[in-house]
Amino acid sequence: MTMAMGEKKPYLLAILFQSIIAGTFILSKAALNEGMNSFVFIFYRQLAGAIVLIVVVIFKSITLGFNVYGVALDYTSPTLAAASNNCLQPMTFFLTILLRMEKVKLRTIGGVAKVIGIMLCMSGVVTLALYKGPYLRPIVHHHLLEGSQQAQNHYSGDQNWIKGCLLMFLATLCWALWYVYQAPVMKDCPSMLIFTTLQSLLSAIQTGAVAIAVERDIFQWKLGWDVRLIAVVYSGIMTSAVGTNLMAWLLEKKGPVFHAMWTPLGLVITTLFSTFLLGEVISLGSVLGGILLVGSLYCVLWGKRKEEELKRLSIQGALKAEVEQHI
Repeated sequence: MTMAMGEKKPYLLAILFQSIIAGTFILSKAALNEGMNSFVFIFYRQLAGAIVLIVVVIFKSITLGFNVYGVALDYTSPTLAAASNNCLQPMTFFLTILLRMEKVKLRTIGGVAKVIGIMLCMSGVVTLALYKGPYLRPIVHHHLLEGSQQAQNHYSGDQNWIKGCLLMFLATLCWALWYVYQAPVMKDCPSMLIFTTLQSLLSAIQTGAVAIAVERDIFQWKLGWDVRLIAVVYSGIMTSAVGTNLMAWLLEKKGPVFHAMWTPLGLVITTLFSTFLLGEVISLGSVLGGILLVGSLYCVLWGKRKEEELKRLSIQGALKAEVEQHI
């Protein structure tokens, strides 16, 4: 029984992590719908995460990625934010190629699959940005976290949607770059908890400076007993503190491929709850774009798996030939 629970633990934690991320997208959007400034929200989110991590324990931040993400979410929707998460693996692979950290082997099926994944990623981004198509009929018409009509009109235009899609793509690119440069740092870091704590603290300082420069209205800095406070506390604690360490545990125990393969679940959870809680109307373009991004993720993951299998077989063949030579 204990062994069975131990085997199920990574799967349950992967589902929990994607649920936490989906909740962050939805509550963040609800706070922005209430008129909260995106820069102020990101600062409070990072500050909340840093405070929680500093209570648990007494390099380089991704401040740009967080701030661009906040503006992009203000212009678009939680579903788009969740869909863009599926673009992270293909974009990370693309950056490793540009930085000559990895080579593309086009003569292998794994290398071809990776290239197809990058092409699907680009196609998904273009589809999300430029094509909406017909809207799916909403199931419910009364929503728990629906914001003010004035705030929602802020991002309802086609021009703002395209701008938001491009900004979300830029935010994902920033996170991919952060993943690439984070790898060598983590090899020398004694503790993942110390690393995430310092990262959240420095990010809170940097995002605070940006928010002060951008937003001078004191009203935007006030937190009341409403969805703004809930979004800040949830995003800071559950995502920056709990979610980051959940991800670290999954990466250590099951590896990056296992963690990445669960990303589409976050898109499904976000879409469902965003429809019911925020009243988001899903367009055909969002569905098609999401499918392309999910396809790009699995193409890259499958390609990586094939290349690892080929490398393992090559090593086994070399060892077998060396043993036979000595015999």
